Amino acid sequence: MWNVLLSFSGLVALIQLLFLPFFPESPPYLLLQKGDKAGCLKAMKQLWGEGNYHTEFDDMMKEKAVTKGTKIMNVLEVLKEPSIYPQLSTMLLLLLSLQLCGLSATASLQESVIPYVSLGVAISELTSIIFCSSIIDRFGRRILLWGGYLLMALILVLLETSLLLSDQFLWMRYCSVILIFLFIIAYGIGP
Repeated sequence: MWNVLLSFSGLVALIQLLFLPFFPESPPYLLLQKGDKAGCLKAMKQLWGEGNYHTEFDDMMKEKAVTKGTKIMNVLEVLKEPSIYPQLSTMLLLLLSLQLCGLSATASLQESVIPYVSLGVAISELTSIIFCSSIIDRFGRRILLWGGYLLMALILVLLETSLLLSDQFLWMRYCSVILIFLFIIAYGIGP
């Protein structure tokens, strides 16, 4: 019954996807990244109700002034920064813990192939983190959530189909593995 459990996560993603258009963008994102003051105030009113939010708005404006002179670093520049090594170590430990998640057993592969699948899962997660951190400022969280959930839903349908056909066509098991990698990347980029 694991496929029902896997489908349940797709149902939860679909529900979130349906309600996403009714939520505003994050006020700090609108002000700090987009420079949209009116949109920021409108989002504050939508999220917190009617009221006077000039104190919060002024705090965000001060933050914008403080960060205006700071340079936005790319992924390689961040990795060269020694002050982030503790956080990077923690992230790598979490990525390595994916080796024990059991996702490799989903595709019913030979035991000799499973270590490579586990390595592929970790590489997929790392790829999604690097890719997401590179594009989140350009597109914003809402688009990444929409795209991520839509891709995850499509991949789950394809994964279920490939798993159903894996008894008839042995090569479909490898398609399942590729779809698992793509699911992890879509999840890392979106949700």
